[in-house]
Amino acid sequence: MEKKSILFILPDLNAGGAERIVTTIANHLPREKFSPSILLLRKEGLYLDFLQNDVEIIDIKTPRIRHALKPILQQIRKRKPDIVFSGFGEVNAYLSLFIKLFPKTKFIARETNVVSQHVMRREIRFFYKFYNNYNKIICQSDDMMNDLVENFKIKKDKLIKINNPVDFNFIEEKLENATKPESYREGYKNVVAIGNLSSRKGFDNLLKVFVKLKQHKVLLHILGDGRDREMLHQMKLNLGLENVIFHGVQKNPYPFLKFADLFVLSSRYEGFPNVLLEAGACGTYALANNCKGGIHEIIQPKINGEISDIENHKVFAAKIVEILEQNHDSEAIKNSIQSRFSKEMILEKYFEVFESIVSHR
Repeated sequence: MEKKSILFILPDLNAGGAERIVTTIANHLPREKFSPSILLLRKEGLYLDFLQNDVEIIDIKTPRIRHALKPILQQIRKRKPDIVFSGFGEVNAYLSLFIKLFPKTKFIARETNVVSQHVMRREIRFFYKFYNNYNKIICQSDDMMNDLVENFKIKKDKLIKINNPVDFNFIEEKLENATKPESYREGYKNVVAIGNLSSRKGFDNLLKVFVKLKQHKVLLHILGDGRDREMLHQMKLNLGLENVIFHGVQKNPYPFLKFADLFVLSSRYEGFPNVLLEAGACGTYALANNCKGGIHEIIQPKINGEISDIENHKVFAAKIVEILEQNHDSEAIKNSIQSRFSKEMILEKYFEVFESIVSHR
């Protein structure tokens, strides 16, 4: 088989789930079969440093997605890739309308969220009418697949479920010589939450939960930044939460996970939360909100974590206290994740999709 070219499309390579997956796939594609390039709306982000040298970066220098469509189409016309792999919801939607212009190229969309909960703007929803133009749509969870079939009339044979992988080697490298973060106080239990400070991540609910834990020696460490930062900082002050610490974005979040007594996922909805997998890869037990987005596929109750309803602040707070009083087997937690979501297993599934799609005329 002659070498096939794959063009990946993303806004940038900043720290996020889609960016990490595309970086991992591009780095590990068998080079005797595939040559990867990545088209970015703006050439920036943490993962640029982790890319193999032979992965070509195409920077169209057009940060606004709606303005980027024309240069994206021009690049596809110019390069004539065998496969276009679009890894970002809004780009996927806009692109779907134009797939028919390139009959020789196979198009794959990797969906990043449960669409009906994530995409509210009517003008973007309109484009999902053309989503069946994709040759394959990769979903990370059953919730995502069911949503596309039921709410957007996507044909089932277009969909394939591939969970997100965890790169254990990468995490182990980041944990070499790791020490407990200085903010993890002795004599306290340390709970960590990580994510973009936006409404969908539910940190407002988590702060309300921690109001119920003021009398306990429990600290909450929140890592991340985003549009709700000011609001959440103000909320912390208003609620008098001295037991909550905001750390902003951390270049290496893994020591925070490894040395935590508990990881909490407070999201209102998810795609397939990488951070929940990464907590498990660090051997840390998790408590997740019972939301849409693969949570039930990741959590094996009483082994690597539990699920509770965060809207009920009192019950969720009691669950945190109960879990913090128990001991958990960090090797069993790691194994629960590695046996199902290792990078090698998941990459194999991606490579199978790429190979079958180019051999399928």
